[in-house]
Amino acid sequence: MQSKSLTDEIGKLQEVTAVLRGENGCPWDKEQDHQTLVPYLIEESQEVIEAILKNDDELLKEELGDLLFQVVFHARLAEERNAFDLGDVAKGISDKLIFRHPHVFKPEGPAFSSSQEVLENWEKIKDQEKKKSNDSSIFSNVPENFSSLLKAEKYQKKAAKVGFDWKNISDVQGKVREEMEEFLAEFGRVQANGSNQVRIEEEFGDLLFSLVNLGRHLGISSETALTRTNAKFKKRFQYIEKTLQTRGKTPKDSDLEEMDRLWDEAKKNE
Repeated sequence: MQSKSLTDEIGKLQEVTAVLRGENGCPWDKEQDHQTLVPYLIEESQEVIEAILKNDDELLKEELGDLLFQVVFHARLAEERNAFDLGDVAKGISDKLIFRHPHVFKPEGPAFSSSQEVLENWEKIKDQEKKKSNDSSIFSNVPENFSSLLKAEKYQKKAAKVGFDWKNISDVQGKVREEMEEFLAEFGRVQANGSNQVRIEEEFGDLLFSLVNLGRHLGISSETALTRTNAKFKKRFQYIEKTLQTRGKTPKDSDLEEMDRLWDEAKKNE
């Protein structure tokens, strides 16, 4: 019964999308193409992440729906070009998951005792798929439009797979200290001799890259960690804004000392 309901609702969403794109549909929807929808796809993906971090099931349900509409919309655009349809998309991902999980779907498949072994086998299968595409670079399937933090982590993981990685965590910590010292040294030169934006930006980038690497070795996603910190900063500062508002003030009317006290209050209330 649940399966039929799911099929019905997906079919309904496809029909709604087709109507929106149809002759008597919405002018805005009719004007869209894959390129113009990219910002909305990014936005909806980020809102799903925000709902997850808020641990809000109702919001997550809503945001997943918005993201699902983006998938259906893109599939509809492709169907109009006779390229593929939503069924092809679903079949493609189902076939890929089955192929990449031989330990689950094949009786004669390998047996794994840990998630790490599963991930290693997953990467081996992906490597086999890449060889068929005749692209020799280990970075070939890292999207250029990834955020810089996520791209750094992906590059590091790819390099580590072929042996280009620190052997232990103390070496990684040492690299972070080295990059921090180089950044501070360059900062000191800027303070003494004037601005050299290119050099200090380069050293700052090296420091960030080393921190991403440290996070990777600790099993921490830098992208997720910074997303959580951004959300925490926003929440605490909004507490400052709301409290000041009850006092008939705005942050511009306040001073750093007062806002610092409110910041500490916000931390205690968490």
